[in-house]
Formats: sequence, C-alpha cells, structure tokens
Amino acid sequence: MAAPTQFAYRTSRNIGAVDAAPVYQPLPGFRRPEGNLRCCVYSPCGRYFAWASPERVTVADASNGHVITTLPAENVFELGFSPLGSFIITWQRPSKDDNGDAIKNLKVWTVLEGETPGTEADEHTVVGRFVQKSQTGWNLQYTFDERYCARVVTNEIQFYESQDLGTVWNKLRVEGVTDFAVSPGKNHSIAVFVPERKGQPAAVKVYNVPQFDGPVSQKNFFKGDKVQLKWNNEGTTLIVLAQTEVDESGKSYYGETTLYLLSANGGFDSRIELDKDGPIHDVTWSPNSKEFGVVYGYMPAKTTIFDTRAKATHSFALGPRNTIIFSPHGRFVLVAGFGNLAGQMDIYDLEKNYQKICTIEASNASVCEWSPDGKHILTATTSPRLRVDNGVRIWHVGGGLMYNENLQELYHVTWRPQSPTTHPIEDPLHPVPTPHASALEYLGTVKTPSKPAGAYRPPGARGQVTPLAFKREDEGGAAYVSNGSLSLGIGVNGFGKPRKREVPGAELAPEEGDGTTNAAVDGDEQLSKAALKNKKKREAKKAKDAAEKAAGLTPAPEKSLPGAFPSPSRSPERRDRKGHERNRSRGHVEPRPHSRPDRRDAKRGQDQQQQAHLKTPPAPIPASKTNGVPPPPKATPKESPPQPDVTVTSPGSAGTPSQDKKTRALLKKLRAIDDLKMRRAGGEKLEGTQIKKMDTEDEVRKELEALGWNE
Repeated sequence: MAAPTQFAYRTSRNIGAVDAAPVYQPLPGFRRPEGNLRCCVYSPCGRYFAWASPERVTVADASNGHVITTLPAENVFELGFSPLGSFIITWQRPSKDDNGDAIKNLKVWTVLEGETPGTEADEHTVVGRFVQKSQTGWNLQYTFDERYCARVVTNEIQFYESQDLGTVWNKLRVEGVTDFAVSPGKNHSIAVFVPERKGQPAAVKVYNVPQFDGPVSQKNFFKGDKVQLKWNNEGTTLIVLAQTEVDESGKSYYGETTLYLLSANGGFDSRIELDKDGPIHDVTWSPNSKEFGVVYGYMPAKTTIFDTRAKATHSFALGPRNTIIFSPHGRFVLVAGFGNLAGQMDIYDLEKNYQKICTIEASNASVCEWSPDGKHILTATTSPRLRVDNGVRIWHVGGGLMYNENLQELYHVTWRPQSPTTHPIEDPLHPVPTPHASALEYLGTVKTPSKPAGAYRPPGARGQVTPLAFKREDEGGAAYVSNGSLSLGIGVNGFGKPRKREVPGAELAPEEGDGTTNAAVDGDEQLSKAALKNKKKREAKKAKDAAEKAAGLTPAPEKSLPGAFPSPSRSPERRDRKGHERNRSRGHVEPRPHSRPDRRDAKRGQDQQQQAHLKTPPAPIPASKTNGVPPPPKATPKESPPQPDVTVTSPGSAGTPSQDKKTRALLKKLRAIDDLKMRRAGGEKLEGTQIKKMDTEDEVRKELEALGWNE
C-alpha cells in the first residue's frame, strides 16, 4: 500500500500536518508548534518539513514528524530547500551593523541528520552567506543535481559550486540582466531576461552552462518590462510570458501581455498567436513536457492546449476562467475561475478526448493544488485575502467532497511533494472513496437554494427574452470589443457611448459625415410603431414646408408657443435664419418648469437686433404687416440717394425708438402671461406673484392699443 498523501498548514496560532487520503488524520508523532510562526515549507524531495519561529528554524522528518535538527537563525522570514534536500536556505530582513555595513542576511545551511534536537548547529554548517536586499526572487537557483547554484547581481549571473559558496565558480556577463531561470532538466541550461532600454528591444537568451561564449537560443521583442520564465520538466522548451506596466493602446489598466516559445537548442522560437483579444490569465506546462495550456482573452475567457510547436490542439468552451492546472500524471486538467470569479472548477479527462468529468463549486478559494496521487484536489480560503470562512477542503476528481477542516486565520497550506511513481495511476474514478465524517457534516449544513439564482431583472423586463447585449459571449451574446479607450470609448454592444450635447425640444443635428439616410433606415427598424408614425408625420410636414418655401408662397413661420406673438423687431428675412441665430420666442426651446426668462439675455438680444438694423437698411415690409401704413418709396436711379435713415422702426408701429422698446417689453410680458395660463391649464400650481401677473393682462393689452399695436 502506498504511503498516504500529506498536507501542512500554518495559521496565526500554530502549524499542523495532516495525513490525507485515505486516513484523514493528524500526522502521528508531530507536535504542533505554537506561537508567532512566520513560514513553513516542504523540501522538493518531500523528505523534510521546516518552519521558522522568532528564535530558531526547526527541521523535521516529513514521514513521522520527528524533529531532526534546529538552526540558530533568528527572525527568519523566508525558507527554502535545494532540489535534493541537502541544503536549507534562510532569508532575514536586511539590516546594518554598528559600522553601517550591510549584514549578510541570506544564509545556506547543510541539513545534518542525527543532531540532537534543541542544540545549536555548529558554525561549519553554514555553507555560504550573501547580502540579499529584495525579498522578491531572494532564493538561490540550483541545477537538478545540486552541482551548481546561481544568483543574479548587477549585470551578471554568478555561479557557485554547491559545496563551496565562498568562491565564484563562473560568471555570465549580460548587460542589464534582471531575471533568470535555471532549467530543471539534465541539460544545465539557463535563461536570462534583459528588459527594454534606450530604444532597444527586450531579449530572452538561453545559454548552456558553462559555455557562455554566446546564446544557443535568443528571442528579441518589444513590450516587455517584466517576464515569467517557465521551463518544461525536461528542460527542453521555455515559455516566456512578457508583460508591460502600461498598455499604450489603452485597452487594459493592467498592461499588455504576450507569449513566446523557445527551444533550448535554438531549433525553434516563435510568438504564440492567440485568437481572442484580451490579457493572458495563466499558462502552465503539462507534466509530460509535450503540451501546455493557456487561458486568455476578455471574459468569458478561452482555454486552449498547444503543442511544443505553438500549434493549437484543442480549445475548451468559453467561460469565466483564469486558472489551468494539470494533474501530476498528466491525465486530467483543471480549468477554474478564482479571485473575483465564482470559483467554479471544470475537470477534463485528456485520455478520453477531453471529456468533461464534472464541475466543482469552490467559492472564495485562494489556493488550489492537485494531490501527488492525481486523484484529489485541495482548495483553501486563506488570510489576509479573506479573514472569514478560512479552511481546507479536499475534493475527489469525480466531484465529491472528501474532507473539510475549518481553521482560524489560515495563512498557508501546501501538499507534501511526492514522486508520481509513488502513486501509480490506476482508475481514479472507480471506485469512489468514502468521504470523511467532516465532509458529511459540512454538506449537512450547506443549504441548497430552492430555485436557481439568476441575474436581477427589473419588473418591466421580467418574462421577456434577455437581449443579446446583456448576455456573456459563452451564453450567445456578442463578443467584447475594446476600442482602445478606458473611459469614453464605446463599450460592449454600444454601451458606454459618450452622450452628445442636446437641447431639449430642439431638432437633432445630423452626425458629422452622415451624408446618406442609411443610418436612419437602419434605425427605423428599432423604433416602435407610434414613434415611426410620428417620425413619418414630421418628415411629411418638413417636405411640405420646404416645397411651399421654394415656391415662394409663404415665408417659413417661426416656432412659438400657442398664443405667443411674433417678435416685432425682426424682419421676415431674419426670421428665416433659424439655423444661424437663436429664436427669441420661447417656442424654440421648451421652458423648464418654474423657470423665468433671463432679463440679461433678453436685453443682449435686443441690443444685437438694434445694431443689425442700424447696419442694414430695412427690408421691404408687406402692407399686411404694417397696419395700412405704406412703406417708404424707393429711390429711382436718376435721383440722388437719400440719406440713410437710422431710426429703428417696428412692423407694428411707426413711433419713436422709445415707443418701439416699450412695445417689445409689453409683448414680452404678454407672452409670459400666456405661458402662465398654459401652465395653470396643465394643472400646475402657480405662486401668488404669478397669479397677480396674469391679472394684469387687460392693462397690458390696453397699453399696446394706446401705442398703436393691433393683433
């Protein structure tokens, strides 16, 4: 019988280790350490388990939990092991000594088995010391056989022999290098990254150790401020996920991502073309090193499997997903959506033509890992991302919950590494194992919804078919298209279109470049019957007015409210210029309720009209508009031209300018009274001053008659 799988966790109070399937019980012989414990880690080989307290670092045997050795390293914040577990690396916060010199805060220790627990390790167990200021990328990188290790410094990669870290064994000089990755395969390759600088493109170069004369493979590209370098297990092919801090096209707040593929021997390099716009959410190698999966595109995202020649071999259905993980044996693949997504996990069987096995609901999960046996999946909700509902759950690949443990302020959880050969793959789906009692208890407390919860619909839209604009792409809706604008661009299906400046009641001006009526014809299909009928009436009326105006039968009338009088200070020619000058009648712009005309605007308009009359001779006035007063005689060509008359005349009277001004004021007052009468007829409650103003209508009309005005 194979050894059971095991996982460890760290909370704010203690550290625990649990034997998982099939026993699901705490590790026998392991005493849970308590207190302020900052980190814990398994060795890659799975032999050791170590944790750090403020006073020391403790190393235990992962199989039985017995303490092997302790290291006198105080205030350790990061722990790591070499691939074979021969060395343990500790990182402390940077500090300075009394002379102001930086203290070497990164130390490499040998793991000495058989040492008496509780005694401090001798000085000879410290193999090397380095100054490492940044916590990002703090650890040394070893080759698979622990023969060499490397670390990056300014403009070079330094290599050491693992047994002698005091002397630099070799150097790889690369100007501007910021990141590197040592191959996990047996070929001793290393990939280095140089970001863009001074107009030069970014570059990823692959070297063979220790032949540093020139790269065996290289890829230059722009739009690369930082990268993720991902080797396959055999160390033959490298994936480069390049990312920029800022997306210059304006399509994303989080920069732009591109994907490249390089072979370690220089035989192939290519950019991976993705057929859906949007960011690259995740990329992962399969354990067989022959294929990898990519999740990319705007939500709902697309998931595609590629081979080592960057050719797509299979695409899964669109969905809100951002994570892809292959099982240790490479038979199953998990496609999930975590973070701000719902936490659904789809399990597919790659050996059965990518058949979907099940969908697991793991809401609020922040950790997701396959078990070493390839039959179980661990999910956990951890702090500080979420400080409630923290705990660990283990699911069977068939979809059932096997184990549940609620924990207070869970910070970290991980499986114990084990070789896939330790757990030979059989038929993981049959038979289905029996769930632990904790899983049955948890399932008993989960309330199943009485009806499926859908998106909220307002009362007016209930019982109707959902428009395509409100559906995701995987549900039959339109695909998301970004036009490069983050705030004012047109969004999905026209949503987010900037509003045009419109005047209530005024006719809409045609859009720029709209020389045909195709847009109007297309828009008629979306109008209701009543709106289409009204539109046809307006178009017929416009056509009739245009025909009468072209025939010269009647001048185009001014728009005004019912009962309002035309402005007496305007000539018929000026009344026709509606497109170039504001109409002084209140009918052109529908007044707001409880609003009063601005006296300053009225006064300004009167002054402009008077100046226009002073500059331009008055046009001929029809007799019907002058109350019988004949127009002035025209000068014959033989007679000397008369002196220009600068007197401002009114079509309604032939009085002095002061009388004309008074007439205009009275007409304006009369129009305001008519407006109040209409508002009261519409059911609006008027103020006392407005009612008193209406009572003065007879007096206003008498004054107009006295000035010679006739309606």
